[in-house]
Amino acid sequence: MTWKYNVGFVILACILTAHPALAQQRGAAIASEVCASCHGPKGNSPSSAFPNLASQQKDYLAAQLKAFRDHTRADPMAQAFMWGMASQLTDEAIGELAAYYASQKATPEKRPDAKLAKQGRDIFEHGIPDEKVPACITCHGARAEGNGPMPRLADQHPEYLLKQLALFKTQVRAGANSPQMHAVTGGMTFDQMAAVAAYISRPEQLK
Repeated sequence: MTWKYNVGFVILACILTAHPALAQQRGAAIASEVCASCHGPKGNSPSSAFPNLASQQKDYLAAQLKAFRDHTRADPMAQAFMWGMASQLTDEAIGELAAYYASQKATPEKRPDAKLAKQGRDIFEHGIPDEKVPACITCHGARAEGNGPMPRLADQHPEYLLKQLALFKTQVRAGANSPQMHAVTGGMTFDQMAAVAAYISRPEQLK
């Protein structure tokens, strides 16, 4: 009888652990207790120093958190903040946190300069053929929504996007997706990167 009850408790525990609503609650709790001061309570960061996480691709978030945890993403902000923050996260916690942020609604950024956004749109849609820079939509989608391991860029702080592009260009940022982005940004100027960042920060421009 005892053995049967123990098996029942194990099965019940597995069901509760796997229940989506409970996983969502655990992800929300981690976000609130650990991440909110930099990324906002629901993933809309109050500072351009830190990325917006709301509506981000779940697979991308999970990959980045694991890269922070194992120190394979090594840009300066990663080392200063995220290495320590991610060090105690289990794979399960990472999955729950990524799922929570992916389910949150992103808040649009401020409207950029129209001329700069127009230049950015051309690069986003067509790339820079003379420099062998591919169109951004190839990996990030027609509305910069991302797909799986490819991040959503829409609704992101343009200042944060520009900084990441510069880190890729100088190859200071390493980790998941870095080889592709090192190649993409190698043929871009700072002004071109600023234009792309301005354009994709407001998703309604992508319609």
